[in-house]
Amino acid sequence: MVEHFNVTFLEEVEIFLASLDVKVRNKIVFNIDKARILLDPYLFKKLNDDIWEFRTTFQSNEYRLLAFWDKSDNKKTLVICTHGFIKKSQKTPTSEIQKAMRIRLEYFNE
Repeated sequence: MVEHFNVTFLEEVEIFLASLDVKVRNKIVFNIDKARILLDPYLFKKLNDDIWEFRTTFQSNEYRLLAFWDKSDNKKTLVICTHGFIKKSQKTPTSEIQKAMRIRLEYFNE
């Protein structure tokens, strides 16, 4: 099995995951690992030119981790998870996408 990218979590994602029940957390991590191999658009979906989301459904709740690609190292492609939230509406909130875009800009400016 070929892994198409590596994933890293920023601190806010770590805090979000730690706040969840262990079963939910395990399912999210399982889906991320699965998305790295399968490139399944249900698990890892493009939201705009720069922001993507890891998607997990668990017991009727929709969990999302927003992320962006860092391809600056030619040896490995890295997906940076910016933050997570529980989705309450059909559409991903614009404020969450904007937050991920701000974090992305800060990341590349450092």
